[in-house]
Amino acid sequence: MNFKKLLTITALTSVFALIACNDDKKAEVVTPQPTTQTITVGVMAGPEHQVAEIAAKIAKEKYNLDVKFIEFNDYALPNPAVSKGDLDINAMQHKPYLDSDTKANNITNLVIVGNTFVYPLAGYSKTIKDVSELKEGAKVAVPNDPSNQGRALILLEKQGLIKLKDVNNLNATPLDIVENPKNLQISPVDTAVAARALDDVDLAVVNNTYASQVGLTTTDNGVFVEDKDSPYVNIIVARQDNKDSTAVQNFVKAYQTEEVYQEAVKHFKDGVVKGW
Repeated sequence: MNFKKLLTITALTSVFALIACNDDKKAEVVTPQPTTQTITVGVMAGPEHQVAEIAAKIAKEKYNLDVKFIEFNDYALPNPAVSKGDLDINAMQHKPYLDSDTKANNITNLVIVGNTFVYPLAGYSKTIKDVSELKEGAKVAVPNDPSNQGRALILLEKQGLIKLKDVNNLNATPLDIVENPKNLQISPVDTAVAARALDDVDLAVVNNTYASQVGLTTTDNGVFVEDKDSPYVNIIVARQDNKDSTAVQNFVKAYQTEEVYQEAVKHFKDGVVKGW
């Protein structure tokens, strides 16, 4: 074999080796996976946390978002924790509570990024099925604590039973009633025993927590119930500086799903209403 032919063979071998090497490199190319994000969420211990865990599962599956929960037993703690940056968001309150808490603690950097559920007040009765059946002078019990009392009166106005001086006044009392066509006898009673007053009144407006304790359900005993437009819909709260972040927005989307609603129904039966 002459020198010129040997040189040609060597060159061709080098070319084939280079092509093979490049093919191997192409085969080893791996499509980059989406970057895993994390978010820290404050929730109240108990059923609300269990419901939120379903949102975390969906957030991981759909958005590759890792959710870490911090549980609380004290409502006074989650808002300052978000404000200071110890939490990214919380999901444990309604707007009236947020407004009151942030005002009392001079917190100015929190914003609402989404709704969760209404845990509704409802009107219950053992004698009627519709508000039209309430007779002249019927006895109506409402909770006596400031927050739930105003909420109950607003609900009565929505049913056309009374008219308030200001339907947006969440702290309304019976003294704020300006019209009472049926002359209903509206009596504030201890919130914890309102459900037990049904033997003595024609209608009682009851917090769902206490209603469930005595076996009341909106299906069997409910005359009316708050809907998703209630000012007491629970909310997800973030800071001004992170409200538009992908992690926050994806958690909200994961929470506002049918799977999360069905989990809430398991825990709260008919005492939960979608807020979105």
